[in-house]
Amino acid sequence: MARLILFNKPFDVLPQFTDARSPSPRATLSDFIKVPGVYPAGRLDRDSEGLMLLTDDGRLQARIADPRFKTAKTYLVQVEGEPDEAALAALRKGVTLNDGPTRPAEARRIDPPELWPRNPPVRFRKTVPDCWIELTIREGRNRQVRRMTAAVGHPTLRLVRWAIGGWSLEGIAQGEWRELSV
Repeated sequence: MARLILFNKPFDVLPQFTDARSPSPRATLSDFIKVPGVYPAGRLDRDSEGLMLLTDDGRLQARIADPRFKTAKTYLVQVEGEPDEAALAALRKGVTLNDGPTRPAEARRIDPPELWPRNPPVRFRKTVPDCWIELTIREGRNRQVRRMTAAVGHPTLRLVRWAIGGWSLEGIAQGEWRELSV
């Protein structure tokens, strides 16, 4: 039976167990997860928050992380400005980035979600509105969601991965994890 850990990664935590940079090491997965033999199935940038999956099963890890399997990843994204229907339609169709076009995404505006406070908080500007969108992609290029929202004129301010496939952060506090057997 494979082990699967659902971890709610805080902002500014490296998505790996060690930090090669010294003398001032940064926070890593090992500061939160003391389970031997599990490895991340995919990555989540240091400046992003939310769901990371870790497993001890190499085949499951590949199935989750490999873009060939098109595993859906759902993000709650606070963006600068207020995207209109044309911007959302562009995300749904797929946008062209410097490394080629993205696959079509699911995109919709949402009410601000009830999330934990981010430390440090997102910079607030009185003259620039912001809003939240839910974005589901089925590929995983480097910083893809941030590059997609920027491509439609709405830079990302806060990025929280809420779900991967059928697994979600529901009921998992920031910095906490839950283990499942699969």
